[in-house]
Amino acid sequence: MLPAAPDLAAAVAGWLRHLEGERRSSAHTLDAYGRDLRFFLGFLTDHLGALPDLAALAALGPRDFRAFQARRRAAGIASASAARGLSSLRSFFRYLDRKGLGHNAAALATKAPKLPRGVPRPLSAAAATTAVDEAGALAAEPWIAARDEAVLALLYGCGLRISEALSLRGRDAPLRETLRITGKGGKQRLVPVLPQVGEAVDAYVRQCPYPLTKDGPLFLGAKGGPLSPRIVQRTMEGLRGALGLSADATPHALRHSFATHLLGAGGDLRTIQELLGHASLSTTQRYTDVDTARLLAAYADAHPRARGGT
Repeated sequence: MLPAAPDLAAAVAGWLRHLEGERRSSAHTLDAYGRDLRFFLGFLTDHLGALPDLAALAALGPRDFRAFQARRRAAGIASASAARGLSSLRSFFRYLDRKGLGHNAAALATKAPKLPRGVPRPLSAAAATTAVDEAGALAAEPWIAARDEAVLALLYGCGLRISEALSLRGRDAPLRETLRITGKGGKQRLVPVLPQVGEAVDAYVRQCPYPLTKDGPLFLGAKGGPLSPRIVQRTMEGLRGALGLSADATPHALRHSFATHLLGAGGDLRTIQELLGHASLSTTQRYTDVDTARLLAAYADAHPRARGGT
């Protein structure tokens, strides 16, 4: 049960419907935002000594939000989760403001904790290619082996997220030279399809024992239902052990590898941004950090002076 008075509970329900309908947020995002808000409202119940309502939210000041952040730190919440929590709150308070249900300037002005800038951890070109080629090695049936290879080929060959690959429909096969992908926030992009990727998907479609409908999922699980992202993750876990790959070898690392290897081959950031579906160029610029780190490592290994030579 949501720790909130009826008027506030109704507003929360409306906000979640707005995120799902108009914003087209994923089920994962809705679940995360819902948890963040429940945590905040639970905090307010203790902090204020009563179930919060819309009037109570409008009356909150900077000190209240600082107290909430202190509670999150005391609970051991990671900086990234704390930052997302504040993003959830700002989204909710903006919704209240737009709907005329309450305005709170302090909520919108509260700053999120600074996050360390993460650097993507791609696989080497050889490791990524081997992972795709050997994806089906641990599968119990040939059609599942073909399916696993096709999914990983899309992640590395087209730079897709798992959710994007698994959202493909039966009508998308056979793949054409380009593929229209709907990414985060409903943003669409065109990605080129390598012949090897198209061939991998064709091989899976030919062997799949279940009928693929035009509007149904392209990739199916062992029992004929939609393929779960967890199965793809388990495939990579098995490959890590079988191929001696590092713990960084995850399905998402194949997407990182796609971007990093394009950059290393001379691809420009704007093009890679479009291919990945990043809303901001700054997100794509993280891959330049990877390339610089690799260059410095190669220098340290190869240059005579770096190795202590004279």
